[in-house]
Amino acid sequence: MVEELGDFDQRVASALQVDGRAAPGRLAEVLGVSPRTVTRSLTRLADRIRVVRVPDPRHGLPAVTLLRVRVLRGRVERFADALSQHPETLFVDILEGGEEISAVVVGPKPHLPTAGAITNVQVLSVLHVFSDAADWRTGRLSKAEVEALTPPPATGAHAPDEQDRRLLELLTKDARTGPSALSVALGVPESTLRRRMDRLTSAGLVRTCVVADPRLFGLQVDANLWLTVPPGRLAEIGGRLARDPMVHGVLATTGPTNLMAAVFCRDLPALYDFVTRLDGVPAAEVTVVGGAVKRAGHRHPV
Repeated sequence: MVEELGDFDQRVASALQVDGRAAPGRLAEVLGVSPRTVTRSLTRLADRIRVVRVPDPRHGLPAVTLLRVRVLRGRVERFADALSQHPETLFVDILEGGEEISAVVVGPKPHLPTAGAITNVQVLSVLHVFSDAADWRTGRLSKAEVEALTPPPATGAHAPDEQDRRLLELLTKDARTGPSALSVALGVPESTLRRRMDRLTSAGLVRTCVVADPRLFGLQVDANLWLTVPPGRLAEIGGRLARDPMVHGVLATTGPTNLMAAVFCRDLPALYDFVTRLDGVPAAEVTVVGGAVKRAGHRHPV
């Protein structure tokens, strides 16, 4: 049983969705509380959420593949665990019913372990990312609070060198690691570290994502919608879904369906309401996630 976060802890987690590296003092200023209150909240959240650095698909990604794999009953958990061990695997979900896994893999040749367990597989190439997990917001902050916390837009390009790549790797594991710890890990003066961080941030390369169980926010249902939409309306409908606060990912894909939307809902009636509001979608398959194994490149739960 996952216990829902208290109201203020939800607001702090929501603030980290906007700027995962915001200092306690900055969070306190925007949320209108003392830094000590924020620090206590961050301590409570430390073992319940994770803030990580993720790439921005708008800056270009290598080939991304969406998998739907049906596995022999009794071997699903082992298969999902093995698939999640590979660093190129970003997301692994076991769908309700216990015989199907969905996964997102970076790279042209997804590695499928224990092939003898597979009864059916769909390999769908991702053609366009309308939104991803880093874009999702809980809605617990006001518009003014979100605007105050939103980092400035990228101002230019920057080609990371080897030291930059090491820094980005550290932030991918824990995006809230402070400058002092990062400078020690890289063996450089803190002033040098801060200049590197400024360059990477200005180039839009320090994009953060909160990895958390949606039930912490009272959202009991995690569902994937596999949609078939008219090609001429794909951009319109994909963009509209990406702006919906219940949606935490929208991908245009190849395959028998051409649009996948991942949705968080409070309960099944809320999912029903969402599905019945799908305008311009002639066909939709709805699958409910029974268990999340890996999210944003990190095993789940955190």
